[in-house]
Amino acid sequence: MDHLTALKVFRTTAAAGSFAGAARQLGLSAAAVSKNIAELEAHLTVRLINRTTRSMSLTEAGAAYVERLARILDDLEEADAALAPVGASPGGVLRVSAPLTFALTCISPHIPAFMDRHPKLRLELNLQDTRTDLIGEGYDLAIRGSDRLEDSSLVARELMTMTHVLCGAPGYFAAHGRPAAPEDLKAHECVQFTLSGHANKWTFSRAGRSVAVPIDGRYKVSSSIAVRDALLAGFGVSLVPRIYVERELAAGRLEAVLEDWEADRTPVYAVYPSRHLAAKTRAFVDFLLERFAAR
Repeated sequence: MDHLTALKVFRTTAAAGSFAGAARQLGLSAAAVSKNIAELEAHLTVRLINRTTRSMSLTEAGAAYVERLARILDDLEEADAALAPVGASPGGVLRVSAPLTFALTCISPHIPAFMDRHPKLRLELNLQDTRTDLIGEGYDLAIRGSDRLEDSSLVARELMTMTHVLCGAPGYFAAHGRPAAPEDLKAHECVQFTLSGHANKWTFSRAGRSVAVPIDGRYKVSSSIAVRDALLAGFGVSLVPRIYVERELAAGRLEAVLEDWEADRTPVYAVYPSRHLAAKTRAFVDFLLERFAAR
């Protein structure tokens, strides 16, 4: 058994969730993947993966092992990268998790330029609004927008801050009036983005005064795109990242209100497992910082 190869195969299999998925990523046969894991289990004298004819899952020992193993393999990759010639182009597979709406709005339009800049790199960009287990699922990097990050051993690098705008459709305001002060929102239909850190309370500030308005709308949804759809349909008002509704505001399909008040802000972070970044991860973080600074 090639111990290092077996470790890499196990980590990839755990992240892929299947032997076939790992085989595709590694360019091996499913039989070779199975053989490497079986030999690793025999070497460790412990079962790492529960197998059935239709699915696989990590055992408790396997889950604990892959978490520690990921850090070790990341450190080894970084050590190898440190010996590469200065200016060498990063290579390998970069696995990134990012929120769907943010990625489609702010990241995916620029991905071709990033790939052109780094021709030896392959990118797997997973778009989902639910929080991923960065280490357990084998990601190199995650993009997270949050007012607060959970306590962990992860490293966070702030990329940008999203400003928010309170807005709705012209037809909604024609029918229900415009709020003149934050407190007026209690009389309006407020659409809530449930994954936001401020879903249940919108905060506005002006001239040193801060007003926190409790929100309990009839429509709560976990997608910012769905919030935007509801606003365009004239259902109500919502506090939305401005970058998600810039075109609609410019075209007059949505209108901003309470613009003399400063609304909530959401920092956006690049989150990764180690302070010692692999060259491929550093390249992506630097690229994002460059793009957001230009914006």
